[in-house]
Amino acid sequence: MTNLPYYHVDAFADRPFTGNQAAVMPLDSWLDDSILQAIGEENNFAETAFYLPDESGDADYELRWFTPTVEIALCGHATLASGHIILSQAPERQQVTFRTRKAGILTVMRDGEGYALDLPAYAPAPKAMPEIVALIGGSPTETQFHEGRYNVLRYENTDDVLALKPDMKALAARGNEQIICTAPGKDTDVLSRVFVPGAGVDEDSVTGSAHAVLTPFWAKQLGRDSFTAYQASQRGGYVNCRLDGERAWLGGRCVTVVEGTFNL
Repeated sequence: MTNLPYYHVDAFADRPFTGNQAAVMPLDSWLDDSILQAIGEENNFAETAFYLPDESGDADYELRWFTPTVEIALCGHATLASGHIILSQAPERQQVTFRTRKAGILTVMRDGEGYALDLPAYAPAPKAMPEIVALIGGSPTETQFHEGRYNVLRYENTDDVLALKPDMKALAARGNEQIICTAPGKDTDVLSRVFVPGAGVDEDSVTGSAHAVLTPFWAKQLGRDSFTAYQASQRGGYVNCRLDGERAWLGGRCVTVVEGTFNL
């Protein structure tokens, strides 16, 4: 039997049972992809993050993420959770870097009582998407798109976003794409809901990668580089967003709720 360290972290959360859940599992070497995927399915969180020391010298660790059904190219909250585990165990460290297979080098650094996460800024561009709008519902004022996976639907107000009842089965049949529904917020500058049924996550709790898209989108709309955001899922979570050139910095806190061993 192989025993693997296991951490259950609530990311973008200042208390348990809020934010987005991630499983974080340090490894000594990569397991077979089929085993990594099976672990992701067993954990049944939006993402399970696996990391190990980076032998390339480009970063401190190599990092990968698995949903219950697929490996994905970028996950913000599970990266934040991974940085939280590493930095919690090394109080003298101020930051940690991760090499990823498709999103480049990502950084998590201490930021007050929480952390700042550095992601690529994915600026979307206008695009009509009538099929997605029909499946999501409501009447968005504009639709934008980035790189084959990220669809942004902007609505007039928060009530429009909160009232959405998407056709999850039909959206899942479209494949692994992310639908980001957003509007100006009430208690924060921006509000959003994010749906990824094609990756086994009907509605995500708090989505870092979505805010890598929302950061340049709303920075342009608001006319400033920094703003506050709330993802209005059942659990809910707050994200501080800042655009720095071609990078999106996302701020938030993490809470470790379970530490244990995964028996394989």
